[in-house]
Amino acid sequence: MASRPTISDLARAAGVSVATVDRVLNGRHKVREETARRVYEAANAIGYHAIGLIRQRVFEDLPQYRLGFSLQRPSQAFYQNFAREIEIACNACTTARIVPQVDFINAQTPAAMTEMLRQLSARNQALAVVAPDYPATTAMVEELKDRGLPLFCLLSDFAMDVRQGYIGLNNMKVGRTAAWMIAKGAKRPGKVAIFVGSHRFHGHELREMGFRSFFREKGQDFEVLDTLVNLDTSEITHEATANLLAQHPDLVGLYVAGGGMEGAISAIREEGYAGRIQLIVNELTPESKAGLADDVVTMAINTPLPALCRELVSLMVTAIEKGGNAVPGQTFLPFDILLPENI
Repeated sequence: MASRPTISDLARAAGVSVATVDRVLNGRHKVREETARRVYEAANAIGYHAIGLIRQRVFEDLPQYRLGFSLQRPSQAFYQNFAREIEIACNACTTARIVPQVDFINAQTPAAMTEMLRQLSARNQALAVVAPDYPATTAMVEELKDRGLPLFCLLSDFAMDVRQGYIGLNNMKVGRTAAWMIAKGAKRPGKVAIFVGSHRFHGHELREMGFRSFFREKGQDFEVLDTLVNLDTSEITHEATANLLAQHPDLVGLYVAGGGMEGAISAIREEGYAGRIQLIVNELTPESKAGLADDVVTMAINTPLPALCRELVSLMVTAIEKGGNAVPGQTFLPFDILLPENI
């Protein structure tokens, strides 16, 4: 078992003396800001145990902000990774001391959404939320705006006329990319299907629109079946995928535009359709990575969470300090294309 880094290891990593690190840790004598930040960055890089104390010393003169985040489905690997990256981005912020509150919500009803926003807004100066689009949530976001509290939509836009900004992928492009891969990878034209989690998720709607628009323009030999709603659950997706395979022997492609991809992966694997169906999913998780490795998944379209979270924290701090006009209404990040050969 490796021993934890020592003060000498930290000094070596930062390119300073042990005495300088000691001054940063104990605040006995003033250290140049550039040097102190270098010690902090080195401590972050090597996993030094007193990183919290160093951060406190280095950033003690900076303003402190409370940022609230609400994510979906805590049991899903994607949202677990998302929460970790938010914490990392908040800790890495060098312009302010950030106190994050990361909550999860399972229910997607209007009442649950508005109550989540109410509770989160009570303790924080800016919010970032993954949520479906309901009139009730729009009304709540408008109330928050009137109070001067900025709200950013994550991954899927909502309350578009009143929210502060959207940050995530260009979902139309995501849908078209999924369709392109199916059209290029299929050995013959045939039927294709798409799952969305809910028609209330604007991001899923845009992915479906992009998916269908591609086939209308460039894949007329393919037939796109009626959209299926899986509520982002693997159980519904598994059963529906097995039914698709049984009912449509000419099915050549399937795109899971939201959550629940684990069900499609398991159904295709169990029914022996690996390599025969072009399966496109979103996000690299242990399940999708295994699916790519054994030829069940053709492609995973991945959100660059570290970059997204760094940009998100920066936008939230800017909105607090400079007001809403200082941040863009939409921020699109480039997505990753993951194939069996580059995982």
